[in-house]
Amino acid sequence: MDRLTLHFALENLNAAYAECLDDGDLERWPDFFTEDCLYQIIPRENYELHLPLALMRCESRGMLKDRVAAVRQTSVYAPRTMRHLISNIHVTDDANGIIRARANYAVLETPLDEPTRVFNTGCYFDGLVLIDGALKFRERLCVFDSILIPGSLIYPI
Repeated sequence: MDRLTLHFALENLNAAYAECLDDGDLERWPDFFTEDCLYQIIPRENYELHLPLALMRCESRGMLKDRVAAVRQTSVYAPRTMRHLISNIHVTDDANGIIRARANYAVLETPLDEPTRVFNTGCYFDGLVLIDGALKFRERLCVFDSILIPGSLIYPI
């Protein structure tokens, strides 16, 4: 895949990913990943120091599905709208069948009866593979900027 086509595919993948989460279509979220994958939401400090502690860690598509089930069946939270803004997407490496990319993200949160506020910001570090002509996340690390996190971090970033 040439660089321009790859960049366009990454833009489309991230747009579809954001739309899925923003529309609350969580059951579709695991489909963006390979069967054997890694998804983490991790503070920047832990990421930079190579510390393993993450707020959310899923090591397979099955674990992603379990996370969706937990959100749908057991979590109690006030209704809200989430909006993902993904920018500065670029490929950092493309070797041995694994595409490495990064992008900045900002997630905005709007509770029904409150103003919109910044929920979380950071950087995605992705490892992707091409399966049947489509890019899939083999790894998505959501490295967030602040050491403080909202108590309502139940959704994927």
